[in-house]
Amino acid sequence: MRTLPHSHTGEIAALLGVLVLTVLEITALATAPARDRPLVSGALVGAGTAAFVMVAAVWHSHRDVARQGRWSLSQTVDESWFTAHTLDGFPMEAVRPYLLGKNAPSLNSLYTAWVFTTHGRDAQWIERHLNLPADITCLLLEASRQRH
Repeated sequence: MRTLPHSHTGEIAALLGVLVLTVLEITALATAPARDRPLVSGALVGAGTAAFVMVAAVWHSHRDVARQGRWSLSQTVDESWFTAHTLDGFPMEAVRPYLLGKNAPSLNSLYTAWVFTTHGRDAQWIERHLNLPADITCLLLEASRQRH
């Protein structure tokens, strides 16, 4: 059985809480005497509103954490990344076959990936942000490790 990623457990718990609350509200309304239903309905609307606010707060906080966790280029990239020796060790002969194929990445994308590999970015990050195939990214990472 595959487990869910840890980042979604709060959202799933909130969703399950809302579902349980909805079932309890329907049950309470169905079993309440006819004369008490307006009072029970008012209480249920209040509880539903509170649950909605809680779910919205969890969702909003999750988005804030994700936004803060993103790697910002403007905060960490400076001029030292781009020197006369930035492309030293770039494996041009090894990547040349990938440049000739169908749906080939641009040379600029490969240069950008190279700069990121030489500054510590991992393969998954580069693949996701530059939309590069895993084999090219691994090739660049290996060449980058040999460079250092």
